[in-house]
Amino acid sequence: MKRYNIDLSNKTVALTGAAGAICSCFAKELAKVGAKVALIDINLEGARKIADEINENGGIARAYFANVLDRASLDDCYEKVVKDLGGINMLINGAGGNHPAATTDKEYYEKGDITDPSVKSFFSLESNAIRKLFDLNFTSILLTTQAFAKGMVETGGSVINISSMNAFRPLTKIPAYSAAKSAVSNFTEWLAVHFAGMGIRVNAIAPGFFVGNQNRALLYNEKGELTPRSHKIISHTPMGRFGELEELVGTLMWLADEEFSGFVTGVVVPVDGGFSAYSGV
Repeated sequence: MKRYNIDLSNKTVALTGAAGAICSCFAKELAKVGAKVALIDINLEGARKIADEINENGGIARAYFANVLDRASLDDCYEKVVKDLGGINMLINGAGGNHPAATTDKEYYEKGDITDPSVKSFFSLESNAIRKLFDLNFTSILLTTQAFAKGMVETGGSVINISSMNAFRPLTKIPAYSAAKSAVSNFTEWLAVHFAGMGIRVNAIAPGFFVGNQNRALLYNEKGELTPRSHKIISHTPMGRFGELEELVGTLMWLADEEFSGFVTGVVVPVDGGFSAYSGV
């Protein structure tokens, strides 16, 4: 991958969801430009594998356990990161995801679905599953920022949230995930205003459709062929393909570099091959 002409030496970056596809990619690239990387995940073993890879390639990284829905766990993690790597200069809120329990079976409601026990309709979505999904995608960002931005109010810094194309155009079947990511985008704008006087910039990246561990089975069948849903996605993506994870990195580096984006705060940047711009006609 192309190296970026920015220097994050002596900067500490904390990433949640660090064992996932997007944030593990981000961590590796940030380490290449000098950042000390704190990989935070409830999947500690997965985070350690990424940290080991970064360290083996000459970077500086450490893995940490934290439950992003538990403020005490996050506060404990924060203290450990500061002790090991120094004050936090950048926080990337990447923890999140969808769950089948908060997903309808059909794209469109059909008469009789409400009484059909074989159909998981909007009316049969469980409130507990919806609540958990909203917490995972939105409340986690609020709690993590409370814990990890404490030092930034004195030193300044940057918060980058991971929103989604669902915040622009809600996808069928996943109402809770779409609503939660919309809340992430709104919160990004709110937090940017709230911290503007403290030298803390808050922005978000909204990926379009990228193949990762969580969605691979939805996008490809067991034969490695595109699913019907994938065909719909690509037909509504003007560039006609899924994105590659590396294509998110340029936007990350721009937002990370004070020289190039020092006056940028409160924006949600779509990286989507034109999906959000296309009306379908």
